[in-house]
Amino acid sequence: MLETSARLLRLLSLLQSRRDWTGAELTDRLGVGLRTVRRDIDRLRDLGYPVDATPGAAGGYRLGVGAALPPLLLDDEEAVAVAISLHSAATGSVAGLEETSLRALTKLQQMLPSRLRHRIAAFHTTTIPLTGPGSRRDAVDPGLLTDIAVACRDQRRLRLRYHGRDGLSTRNVEPHRLVHTPRRWYLVAWDADRDDWRTFRLDRIQGTLGPLGPAGARFTPRQPPAGDMAAYVSQSISSAPYRYQARILIHAPLEEVAQRSSPAAGRLEAAGAGRCVLHTGSNSLDELALYVALKGFAFEVLDPPELIPVLKSLAERLRKAADAT
Repeated sequence: MLETSARLLRLLSLLQSRRDWTGAELTDRLGVGLRTVRRDIDRLRDLGYPVDATPGAAGGYRLGVGAALPPLLLDDEEAVAVAISLHSAATGSVAGLEETSLRALTKLQQMLPSRLRHRIAAFHTTTIPLTGPGSRRDAVDPGLLTDIAVACRDQRRLRLRYHGRDGLSTRNVEPHRLVHTPRRWYLVAWDADRDDWRTFRLDRIQGTLGPLGPAGARFTPRQPPAGDMAAYVSQSISSAPYRYQARILIHAPLEEVAQRSSPAAGRLEAAGAGRCVLHTGSNSLDELALYVALKGFAFEVLDPPELIPVLKSLAERLRKAADAT
C-alpha cells in the first residue's frame, strides 16, 4: 500500500511538471507496466484529480482543470489563501521566494476551479500595493509571469508585444528561462527574427499574442547560450547595451564586493585570493568612475583605458573640494 501511494505521488508530480505525457513515457519514468499506469490514473481521478486522456498512437495524459479540489488536501478558503500568498511572493514582496513561489503557483493555477480563479482575480484587481518611488514601473503582472513560465516549461513558442529601445515591436521567440533580480524579471529566449539569443525585461512586455504556430506546437530546445544563466543575464543587462565596457580588478574578496553590488549593475568574477574582477558598463565614463569609486575598495582599471584620465580628473576635483573645506 505504501509503495502504491508513493507511486501515485510520483505520478501526480510528473503530470504537474509537464503538460502532456504519453503512456510509454510514464511507464518508463515509474518503472511499471502500462496497465498499472492506467490503474493509477483511475485512482487519481477517484481522488478528484482531473486527468484527461487522448486515445491513439499519438495520445497521452494531461492534468486538466478540476471541477472540484481533491478531497483531504485544500478547501476553497485555504486554496485562495495559498494562491494569493504565492502571487505576492512571486512578484518579489518576499525576497528569495520568487522562483519557488512561481513554480508552485503555476502548478496550483492549473488545478483551481473557475470559481476560485475568479475570486483570486478579483482580489488582485481591487488591491493596490504600497511601494517605494520608482518601483511600480518595474512591476510585472503575475498572470503574464505564470503564462511565460508555463511556455518555458512546455517549450511553446510565443509571440510577444515588446517595448524595446527601438519602440514597440512584435517578437517571435522560443522561451528558455526566467531570471530575476530583486527589482526585475527577465526572459532568456531565442529570438527567431534576430536569429540569436536575447534577454527581455518582463515589465516591457505588454502581453503575449498566444503560441506561435499551430495550436499546441512546440519547439526543440536549443543549446543554451551559457551554462550559468544568471551570469549570462547579468552580463547582458549590465554591460552589453552600453558604449563603454569596463573590467575593474578589485582588491577585495568577491563575497565582500557582492554585498555592495547588484547583479543588474555588473557581474563579478573571482580573480585569486582576496581579489575579483567587476564586469560592468555605461554610456558615460563619469558614471563609471563614480560607480567604481563608491564601492569603497582599492581597484585597478583593466578596461577601458579611457577611464583612467577620468578617474584622475575626478580625484583632483575631490581633493580640491576637500582642501577648500
